[in-house]
Amino acid sequence: MLEVRGLEVRYHAAVAVDDLDLHVEEGEVVALIGPNGAGKTSTLLALLGLVACRGEIRYQERTLNGIEPEERVARGLVLVHERRQLFGEMTVEENLLLGAFARYKRGERHLEGDLERVYALFPRLAERRCQLAATMSGGEQQMLAIGRALMARPRLLLLDEPSLGLAPLIVKEIFGILRRLKAEGTTILLVEQNARAALELADRGYVLEAGRVVLQGPAAELREDPRVIEHYLGIHGEGSG
Repeated sequence: MLEVRGLEVRYHAAVAVDDLDLHVEEGEVVALIGPNGAGKTSTLLALLGLVACRGEIRYQERTLNGIEPEERVARGLVLVHERRQLFGEMTVEENLLLGAFARYKRGERHLEGDLERVYALFPRLAERRCQLAATMSGGEQQMLAIGRALMARPRLLLLDEPSLGLAPLIVKEIFGILRRLKAEGTTILLVEQNARAALELADRGYVLEAGRVVLQGPAAELREDPRVIEHYLGIHGEGSG
């Protein structure tokens, strides 16, 4: 579904991503783990065309180079940003409906089934459908951000730090929902500092350091790799790096 070759992202003189190769097969969950500043978020932003980059990005066997972000979203590449970027003065349901805006522009008008699917995944959102997004807890806002992305019917869901700043019980709930999405066949590229949770969910993983892939392979093997255990699965950090 996705193939990236030689990806490079620079911010002025600083290199954030350096000659990165990765691929994601349809139906897979692939994790990108690594310390702060490793280039994980920059990789996702480059895939959506939100930062300038070099290299080749192919999605569903077609190049994305030169394609505007809005068109990438229309093709099914959807990002849940770490800052969530909700519309705080709009209700839960209004935020969800905005997730389907590109579909609405294409003439799709029957969104009730999509709403019900999101509410089934996130019962808390159903209870708060008329509540303003700004008044919700951090965990509820994360659920809303994921639900809004699902309203776009993503073919490839990009998740940027879904556990960031959340209490352990909420993190467990979020990852439980991600397991349900995986079981339904949703293809996911997951950036996550909680390496333990990410590698338990993922089929395969990449470890990034200083913008480069230093390890890759099946998630089960990465969980047993001494370098991953030492740096990302230690008892002190729970994968925080």
